[in-house]
Amino acid sequence: MAEWVRICGVAEAPAAGKVMEAEVNGIQICLANLNGELAALDNLCPHRQGPLGQGWIEGEAVICPWHSWAFNLKTGLAEYPAHERVEVFPVKTEGEDVLVEIDG
Repeated sequence: MAEWVRICGVAEAPAAGKVMEAEVNGIQICLANLNGELAALDNLCPHRQGPLGQGWIEGEAVICPWHSWAFNLKTGLAEYPAHERVEVFPVKTEGEDVLVEIDG
């Protein structure tokens, strides 16, 4: 069953154009700020488990710092290779908290 879980405070969230790493219930998450809109993805690149939350944003994608694989922040789909993807988690702000929806 899915539940909304606090990932960080609004003040701790990444600034526009930035990413960060976080952990929620044992799940590693990349939290990104795309032009003021937060997105949450699986933090581990499927290529070599690179930390996406240590990467950067180009266009609407987060770039893995290890081998430059790019994943769309809204869909999780890789630009190349086309069949790769990472999980995208719904994210919302409630008061001073940033929440992500994960399977419990």
